[in-house]
Amino acid sequence: MRVGLLTREFPPDVYGGAGVHVEFLARELASLVDLEVHCWGEGRAPGVRRHRPWPVLDGANDALRTFSVDLAMTAALEGRDLVHSHTWYANLAGHLAKLLYGVPHVVTAHSLEPLRPWKAEQLGGGYALSGWSERTAVEAADAVVAVSAAMREDILACYPALDPARVHVVHNGIDTALYRPDPGTDAVVRHGIDPSRPYVLFVGRITRQKGVPHLLRAVRDIDPGVQVVLCAGAPDTPEIDREFRELYEELSRVRAGVLWVPQMLPRPEVVQLLTHASVFVCPSVYEPLGIVNLEAMACGTPVVASRVGGIPEVVDHGRTGLLVDVDGGDDAFEAGLARALDTVLGDPAAARRMGEAGQRRAAGEFGWDAVARRTAALYEDVLKQHGG
Repeated sequence: MRVGLLTREFPPDVYGGAGVHVEFLARELASLVDLEVHCWGEGRAPGVRRHRPWPVLDGANDALRTFSVDLAMTAALEGRDLVHSHTWYANLAGHLAKLLYGVPHVVTAHSLEPLRPWKAEQLGGGYALSGWSERTAVEAADAVVAVSAAMREDILACYPALDPARVHVVHNGIDTALYRPDPGTDAVVRHGIDPSRPYVLFVGRITRQKGVPHLLRAVRDIDPGVQVVLCAGAPDTPEIDREFRELYEELSRVRAGVLWVPQMLPRPEVVQLLTHASVFVCPSVYEPLGIVNLEAMACGTPVVASRVGGIPEVVDHGRTGLLVDVDGGDDAFEAGLARALDTVLGDPAAARRMGEAGQRRAAGEFGWDAVARRTAALYEDVLKQHGG
């Protein structure tokens, strides 16, 4: 079976959960199918073909530049038996390949454009184009993969024309050989963190979706002896970047030990920071699953996270961490985050038990090998239905 896997992100250019998903899925799928990855970037490697936006569109709206990559991907997919796209950045390529070559198209939905209205800040009118490409691809796809049961419900709510029988849940995974406790502290110290003091850790992009402004307001009043470490980069827009910087500066004036690491760190450094954190916090306002919570759990760290999307399918409230409701408004959400963080920080023995339970859960239920096998089995089913 010759499969084309279509994505914007692929190593070394991975900056979000969708990129992590494709990286590890591709690694495991390569032993199960004849796999060729198509992604953004320069150059070509064995099994990987990189495409870049057309130079004539330099300076144009990002949605138009994305579509030019999709066209280049489509032209390169001839001879594939099935195509599998990830995120709106590659969905149109999968849809066009389905039409042009008569092959089935599988879509994995990591998020949904209708549920991310803040993207209009980033894309302007291109947000209408990103939504159009996603809708077109999803509604015509031979199969749609949801990364959580909550995500499946969102897909069917956003796209009611879609046959529910075509929407399948395959959870994200975690590589527990890479994400496991690291006793070293060299990276912790290098980034200015005092390893003798507890710290709250956030790792993620600076976006509306990740809820970083809520976190910066919430931690103002937590235990003053606790450090707050923000591994936060890749802002979506100048506006959210400016808001983040202003809130960070305000927070730094009212409490000590607030540290910002603006660059995307290498994985081993992230693992070490996760390992030594007293608690990992995920304040997302929208999250289909949240791989980063699995990464923290695999490193033995308790998690405080918002009760949205697929997060409750990963974080077992009271056992591997604490969940915070988002429905009562911003003030209530931020107060709830602060209370949950203080609860975990105030009981190290309970936090240790949560971390241990999270590590067991991550290893036992979310392995990438199982994700790849379920995905390859879905390919087989789709091809049979397609007559291939």
